[in-house]
Amino acid sequence: MDSDRPKILILDDDPQQLEIYGLLVKHANFEPVPAVVRFSGPEYPPDIDIALILLDYRLNSVKTAPEVAQEAQSRYPGAPIVVLSDLWSLPADVASYAATFVRKGEPQILIDTIRALVANGGSPS
Repeated sequence: MDSDRPKILILDDDPQQLEIYGLLVKHANFEPVPAVVRFSGPEYPPDIDIALILLDYRLNSVKTAPEVAQEAQSRYPGAPIVVLSDLWSLPADVASYAATFVRKGEPQILIDTIRALVANGGSPS
């Protein structure tokens, strides 16, 4: 992994979505760190410095997005969580873990959000 670029952990159950968001993050000069959320939960990477977490809200897993968010927050306490979903607003059950919410299909908004959160040390501007 390239240690110069901030690392973005991407948590999703769909390998195609991991690839798409990974390419988007890489194109924006961040280092994507994909983690598949399988039936038992995420396959977290080894201990590395994570700048931000992208979490898909709808997971095909025994763990819900709030449960995965809680685990991710414990594992990477300084990393803000951006929830991705096709819903119109941030779901209440995951809101306490999320720095913000971005609708899927809004790549420029997502990249702008990531840049702002990473630049501000995890705080929304």
